[in-house]
Formats: sequence, structure tokens, C-alpha cells
Amino acid sequence: MNDLRRIFWLASFPKSGNTWARSFLANYFQPPGQGLDINSLRRFTTADVRQDFFDKANGRPFKGKTIEDWIAVRPKALRLIAASKSGHHFVKTHCQVIKVGPIDLILPEVTAAAVYIIRNPFDIAPSYARHLLLDMDAAIDRMTNRTAVHANPNRIMEIIGRWDDHVRSWTGAPGLPLHVMRYEDMLADAEKAYRALFGFLRVPVDKAQMRRTLKATSFRALQKQERETGFGERPAGMKQFFARGAAGGWREDLTPAQVARIRAEFLPALETWYPEMLDETRDFAGDT
Repeated sequence: MNDLRRIFWLASFPKSGNTWARSFLANYFQPPGQGLDINSLRRFTTADVRQDFFDKANGRPFKGKTIEDWIAVRPKALRLIAASKSGHHFVKTHCQVIKVGPIDLILPEVTAAAVYIIRNPFDIAPSYARHLLLDMDAAIDRMTNRTAVHANPNRIMEIIGRWDDHVRSWTGAPGLPLHVMRYEDMLADAEKAYRALFGFLRVPVDKAQMRRTLKATSFRALQKQERETGFGERPAGMKQFFARGAAGGWREDLTPAQVARIRAEFLPALETWYPEMLDETRDFAGDT
């Protein structure tokens, strides 16, 4: 039987830089002059919510009603995704590494390794609010909800849960070869961040290709593409997918009470992954 451990998961909590990373990787591994725009990323990476794979796995168009309908088909859909390319390939996911009943959401039998992109929750909150068309408190409610699930109209789902549970599920997954990239580090020094990733992937770095790709997939370049051609993955009603591409916007977007709530909800994970933010967020929150 063919070894289906071909998937390199590109995983993150929503609004953590997954699409930006996909754009970089898709363009880096293309021949010079054949880069992919933001609406062609699926030619390089796929996602675990692709309707066509669920249709094929189901034997007819998939249109579920319950989480049980979805989880019954997901393992076969993932095997089809893994088998869709002959070698290792990236697959985007926002799911946690958990079981639903006896079924692994991230199947070990199709998994080679994972890249996990993490972003501080203070900056996720405003971006998530824009993405979901929610007010800030409602977005924070979603980020702190252990049962939070995203589902498309055909009930192909993503089990998201709380931000800290999401982080722990990936960074603590036993036996999973994993590389963690912080969104903030990608912003501060993208070349250093991707060189570290390529070291994990055991991929040699082409300096000229690195420079070309960093320029072609800068946040400003992606914003320009979106203005000129739109972006097919942008949710209906959302004005702009590539909105800021910066760290620290929470200082203008969140109230002291909201900062205090996020800090209290996620403190142990923040102590592990964002210790440099502890003092500032405590002071910003004040006595709230």
C-alpha cells in the first residue's frame, strides 16, 4: 500500500498569517517568472475544506447537516488530498489536533509534518472581528469558546475552539514533527523566519529566489493584488482581506477591559509564547 504520509500541514488559528505564508511558499517554489497570484494559490496548496475532495469521498455531492455527517467523510477526503500529489505537499488547516469521537481530525496516516503559525491574540481579535463581521466583544467571545466551529453552507467544518487550546493542540501534539513560526517574527524579519523554516524542511535556500519572493509577496504587494483583482477567499461582506499586515494594532483597537479579558483568558499560553507582551498588556489593562 502506498505511504500517504505526504501532507505538510500549514496550520494556524484563523487570521494568523496562513494565507500570507501560503503565498510566499507558492511563489518561492515556482520557477522564476511563473509566480502565482493570490487567486491561484490552490494550484500549489490545497485545504482540508475543499468541496471537490469531500464530494469524491462521499460518492456524490457532499451536503451535510451535522458534525457527524462531516466527520464520517473527512478521513477519506484527507486520504484523497494526500494522494492527490505524488510527494510531500502543503495543506492548509484551521482545525485543532484533536479527536472527534474515535476519529483524528489530523490523521497520522496522511501526516508527514506540520508548520504552525501563531499570532498574538490581542492582534487576532480586531482582525477576526473584521473577518467574521462581528463587534469586538463578540469576536473575543468566539476566540474564548471551546466549542467554536466554522462551517460552510454544505457543513464542511473546521473545529477551531479557543485560541490557547488551538495553540496547545498543535505545539503539544505527541510525535508530530513541527516547526512554529510567530507572525510577529515574520513581520520583523521575513527572510530569517523563512530560512529557519527551510532548515526544518531541509530545503536549500536560493538567495536570489528568496529576495524575489519576499518582494513579490510583501503585504503591500498582496494588498495591491487584492485591490486590482479581488480575492476569491475573502468572505462575503468583508471589505479587505489583507488589511494591515502589522503588529501592535491592538493598542488602538481594543479597550483596557478587552485587553484585560484576553490576558486573563490566555495567560498561561501568553507566558509561553509572548512573554514580552505581559508587562505592557498588564499596564494597558490597568485596574479593569
